[in-house]
Amino acid sequence: MEDANNENTTFKAFSERFTLGITQVLESLPGVSDVQFVEREPAEKRCLLSWEQKNNCILPEDLKDFYLTTDGFTLTWNSKLENVPVPVGCMVINSLSKLRPLVPSKIYSLRSAPTLADLDFKDEFEEELEEPHFDSRSRIFELDSCAGNGRACLVYKNCTPDSVAEQTEIWFLDRALYWHFLTSSFTAYYRLMITHLGLPEWQYTFTPYGPSPQAKQWASLYQPLTFRSDSNPDTPTEMFLNKLDPDKAFRGKTKSPAPKKKQLSQATSGGGPTKGRGSRASKA
Repeated sequence: MEDANNENTTFKAFSERFTLGITQVLESLPGVSDVQFVEREPAEKRCLLSWEQKNNCILPEDLKDFYLTTDGFTLTWNSKLENVPVPVGCMVINSLSKLRPLVPSKIYSLRSAPTLADLDFKDEFEEELEEPHFDSRSRIFELDSCAGNGRACLVYKNCTPDSVAEQTEIWFLDRALYWHFLTSSFTAYYRLMITHLGLPEWQYTFTPYGPSPQAKQWASLYQPLTFRSDSNPDTPTEMFLNKLDPDKAFRGKTKSPAPKKKQLSQATSGGGPTKGRGSRASKA
């Protein structure tokens, strides 16, 4: 019994450290239940070398350290709605064996079907970060299938057939096959995933159109401090204020007061008319 308790304590300490304490945060949130962190054995170093030789790519050091700690990552949690558990959060990093090249679906094998390379286009008037390509210029590996809402990918760009690729970035491929830059390192992506609690469609917060309305509701419930409903960073965050003054808008027109006629001033000495407009009129 003591050995079992020690193992549970050791695993709990490891999970808290590895998940940056997010399990305790989730368990403290109202309605959250069934926080499950899947323990996995570390990947063998020879498997890492075999993957690099097979794909002609060098894994980044932070991703190597990750796989030498655990061969993949899975953390899920539910939320209770009327005492019924509903799956909400899901954080996934594919194991080394599932870190496979992103290949087109079988439908693209038809002669009349377009290829993924046909989707490679760029507006020449746009000056943005260079996107990954579906041809030999890029090598793309899937980190997370994002529950069918897209693909989080480890991307090697500017590749040539005979060279070993080294520089990596993390990109998100949405359901319309558009690319969106996430981070320049795996560590930064891992922290983003933890920070967003694995909420549904959290990767879409880095797209111009943002997540779906249902995903926004989950985010506003469990992530109110970091969630922003406006996905356009160029839009000012100042709240819209109604500058209409109802007193001025609905107040009736006021008639301007009629100009007062100047009274003829009487001379203090003799009571006769003073020199001025009135005296000239009397002379006329």
